[in-house]
Amino acid sequence: MIFMWFCVAFVLGLLFLALFRPVLEYKIENTAALDPDAPEFFAQLEMLCDARVFPHNTIDVLTDGSSFYEAELEAIAGAKRSVHLEAYIFQTGEIADRFRAALTERARAGVEVKLIIDGVGSLSTPAGYFDDLKKAGGKVVFYHSVRWHTWDRYNNRTHREIVVVDGSIGFVGGAGVADHWYKAQGKARPWRDAMFRVRGEAVAGLESVFIENWAEAAGEILSFGTDLHMPEKAGATPAMVVGGTPSAGGSTRNRVLFQIFLASAQRTILITNPYFLPDASISGELLQAAQERGVEVKVITSGKKSDQSFTRSASRRLYGELLQGGVEIYEYEPAMSHTKTMTIDGLWSVVGTTNFDARSFGLNDEVNLVVRSEDLARRIEQDFRRDLANSRRIGYHEWKRRPVWERAHEALSGLLERQQ
Repeated sequence: MIFMWFCVAFVLGLLFLALFRPVLEYKIENTAALDPDAPEFFAQLEMLCDARVFPHNTIDVLTDGSSFYEAELEAIAGAKRSVHLEAYIFQTGEIADRFRAALTERARAGVEVKLIIDGVGSLSTPAGYFDDLKKAGGKVVFYHSVRWHTWDRYNNRTHREIVVVDGSIGFVGGAGVADHWYKAQGKARPWRDAMFRVRGEAVAGLESVFIENWAEAAGEILSFGTDLHMPEKAGATPAMVVGGTPSAGGSTRNRVLFQIFLASAQRTILITNPYFLPDASISGELLQAAQERGVEVKVITSGKKSDQSFTRSASRRLYGELLQGGVEIYEYEPAMSHTKTMTIDGLWSVVGTTNFDARSFGLNDEVNLVVRSEDLARRIEQDFRRDLANSRRIGYHEWKRRPVWERAHEALSGLLERQQ
């Protein structure tokens, strides 16, 4: 009996820590040393994020599933050596069937096909769904599947969404493989999202991120040997790939990346993110930017059509101080907004998989592409302005007058904030 109560207390203790353990607070040692216009700023990012700059790339913005799925399938169909795909969500349906068929055809043709699928994000997808692909020679592994021996890693998910073809073309962004990105679901419009096609040296960074998780999920270290083909130079856009894996301290390189950019902005911060739950340090940086440096700070997040009502409520609970401090917050209305982009000063862009929440910053494996390019920032901001026109601005007085039932739901949602 004593042992049983000990086990119950132990489990409750772990649950308490998971829900209420304080988030680590971070401060920038010397914000005066951060100058995003300076040539050495990229070098600072390299050291802080343990990543390298790839000088020669071409980056294309692919807006919404009607665009990015066709581009990905076209690249897969043209694969000659390898297709590496990592996804948090790979959900059975029409578009998944198209991907499975394309991957199976390439595997039969002798192309190396490897897939990493998250064991929780794609829990509804049975392993047997990939039987034909496996018979054709492809390999599929599930990342941290729910097993008795993986309970201690259950909270660590791969949230990465990447495709790398022949080591020469890559895709990264917020979308996995599922019909809700591809077509209307009843009365619901397709999710608003974006993927980014990368050609050039930075594809090696995306490949490296895939290799890291392939080793963990498959127990296999990819060595390539004579099949190694480094991506060729393509264009003159410098970029870096930052892969975030949680540390024992609960933070990731992408957590550092985001705070550095918020602390360095001098003119504009334009954020689109579906799950906007900034911790105290991130909120502090947003407020300092708006109040002390006069930076224009605009955030577009998901509105009433969010797929996560608890997360949206927990997010709205945090609006007050930010709204009072000059941060403009907008909620996207036509559909679920799942886009994850940030531009700084019309010069820097950060795109990828990281949400503004504790899970992305301290629990998930994530990946982001960092690009210095006025052209790319301008292209992303075109989509931002269009989304802004389809969003509703939240005013402080409106937020202050929200009904009691909404506040109660926010308070309940806040209990799970650390897990969102």
